[in-house]
Amino acid sequence: MLRSITLFKPLAATLTKMGPRAMSTSTIVPQHQDAHNSKLGGRYTVTLIPGDGVGQETASAVKTIFKAANVPVDWEQFDVSGYTSADDNTFKKSVESLRRNKVGLKGILYTPVSSLGHSSFNVTIRKDLDMYASLVLCKNIPGYPTRHKDVDFAIIRENTEGEYSGLEHQSYPGVVESLKVITRSKSERIARFAFDFALRNGRKKVTCIHKANIMKLADGLFLNTCREVSKEYASSDIKFDDMIVDNASMQLVSRPQQFDVMVMPNLYGNIVSNVGAGLVGGAGIVPGCNIGREYAMFEPGCRHVGKDIQGRNTANPSAMILSSVMMLRHLGLDDHANKIAYAVSKTILSGAVKTPDMGGSSTTTDFTFAVISNL
Repeated sequence: MLRSITLFKPLAATLTKMGPRAMSTSTIVPQHQDAHNSKLGGRYTVTLIPGDGVGQETASAVKTIFKAANVPVDWEQFDVSGYTSADDNTFKKSVESLRRNKVGLKGILYTPVSSLGHSSFNVTIRKDLDMYASLVLCKNIPGYPTRHKDVDFAIIRENTEGEYSGLEHQSYPGVVESLKVITRSKSERIARFAFDFALRNGRKKVTCIHKANIMKLADGLFLNTCREVSKEYASSDIKFDDMIVDNASMQLVSRPQQFDVMVMPNLYGNIVSNVGAGLVGGAGIVPGCNIGREYAMFEPGCRHVGKDIQGRNTANPSAMILSSVMMLRHLGLDDHANKIAYAVSKTILSGAVKTPDMGGSSTTTDFTFAVISNL
């Protein structure tokens, strides 16, 4: 049995002024096991990792809103930092918590650039728990005007291989080899996820993003696998096409309305997600999640820690709040999800409270309490 997880159900037309798909999406999670840990009385225990940078501030906003809305969620919080070593005890406990609870909400953990041998905690969690599919939603939000209108596409990224396989070595002084691993089984898995997502959400087209003109074997395998999977969905009227990643980058910033569902290997997905976020308003508003057969972790779709504004109480908490809305739907708490989603939408649409990234001067705290007032 497959479960559909929705970010937003359609809000009132007077709020959204957009189509029924404007603020809704879903993804597919196999239900062959207990997808979440339920406590007595219908309360749920969720692992919370605020993350680095503005993580503590945006996580605090979520906790405050959940408390005001009487959401039946209890947090197991772990203040993990990407600056610590890979054998950090707190990090190990956080992964154990995720294994136990099956569901987590996470900010972004910093990954040092110059520390040799320091693996990314973000990547480690996704790979260790086989959360193979990253989903990021890029769509215009009413009340937040951007250069492009009618943007509405989903980015689906393979999370566990590609350039992020972590296989690097120095074969000779001054010569480094970094291995990119693409397998048919994982390419097929993410391709099916993309087409199932499109089918469940009334999407009309899936575009495979690749560089098969140069990496003919690796990206060629990914592209050909997507093509093979697409044939199985021909009767569903879902169109399939493909685009080379450099052309896709240009097309995104010139005519993003042509995209619907995009599926791609790991590195391209990371880059394209950031481009997509920039199209609709930035890192502060784009939600996301990582889904596997057994575990689900929800986090902002644009993975920036916001170190430059840390501690200033100016971060936009919308991405973290909306990611938590996705999490509530995963837990089956649709009423609470609707209430919070509506409050966020109304807050942004009113324009009375805007954080600096939205062109205002309101604080994170101001935005949080505005959402609460709209519950």
